[in-house]
Amino acid sequence: MKRNRKFAVVLVTAPDLRAGRKLAKAALATRLVACANLVPGIESHYWWQGKIETGPEILIIFKTTTKRLAALEHLIISKHPYDTPEFVVLSITAGNERYLDWLERALSKQ
Repeated sequence: MKRNRKFAVVLVTAPDLRAGRKLAKAALATRLVACANLVPGIESHYWWQGKIETGPEILIIFKTTTKRLAALEHLIISKHPYDTPEFVVLSITAGNERYLDWLERALSKQ
């Protein structure tokens, strides 16, 4: 296992696969992420404007570096259909060495 603090996982929800695919393609095309996983079929329950809301969503899991987080957040905020999109960052403190090496190589190519 390789220990490292320069990578992150970013969680973003979107209303449907079409919006999720658009966000994933934009992030990949600009090399802000090495990978985007789209997880359809989640059901979200949340507070919005003083009441509890429920609705179907998809979850996008982005893998990136900590240096790219600000640019990725800007891209998501500017292209997301929600007024207040989820953008939650989880630090990767350790992982499989070959996977983290791949992640680094995928993001270093221009």
